[in-house]
Amino acid sequence: MNSPSSGFLCLNGLSKSFGETKALTDVSLVIEAGTVHSILGENGSGKSTLVKVLSGVLIPDSGSIVIDGQLLTKNSPSSVRRAGIASVFQEVLVCPNRSIAENVLLGQDSWRSWKSKGAARTLSAATVLAELTDYVFNLEAEVGNISLVKQHQVAIARALLMNPKLLVLDESTASLDIHERDKLFTALKRRVSDGMAVVFISHRLEEVIQLSDAVTVLRSGKKIETLNRGELDERKLLQLLSPEAGQR
Repeated sequence: MNSPSSGFLCLNGLSKSFGETKALTDVSLVIEAGTVHSILGENGSGKSTLVKVLSGVLIPDSGSIVIDGQLLTKNSPSSVRRAGIASVFQEVLVCPNRSIAENVLLGQDSWRSWKSKGAARTLSAATVLAELTDYVFNLEAEVGNISLVKQHQVAIARALLMNPKLLVLDESTASLDIHERDKLFTALKRRVSDGMAVVFISHRLEEVIQLSDAVTVLRSGKKIETLNRGELDERKLLQLLSPEAGQR
């Protein structure tokens, strides 16, 4: 792998503790533009903490984040979004009393601008949703009235519509059927071919091997190893996930 001084996104020595619990300890990794970089680890490995740091929800105790050659000097959700990072969390984040269209377009424009653009903006919402599912959404329906799976697809569509430089997906395939998962992968590959980077988190090894250009394994908040695509196989990843790997 490249050193932590190169690449589109560079995490250099990130550490984060909650009291006596060390959620991340001196984690460094590089994510290249136009690649899918997966993060693997058991519960408590630090994956969720890393996602929240990347998303600006948590401020690391130490270490630095460099995005496209620029040091991120203020780690907040707004500064991270301005830098080109969009995140989809395990927890569904929607405005339940707003329409599906409004939720997909949330953050794209001001409400006044969205109303003035009307049909064109609604069409863009419908188009990106169609990339993810064959289900035809009633865009005027309140998002709180659809299933959690569909709400999650709305959140993914919102992130894709932002055209981010880096998309963070935390267990976004967990509730999808195989067909919808494959549609998501197709949508991701299309954007990755155009230069977008993806941080992908899934507990399903077959998905990780299928989609990833690189995989980093975390255990107990520490980076165990990063493997490139040609090195990926299920047995190797299972070995790295084992408790003994963290003792190396």
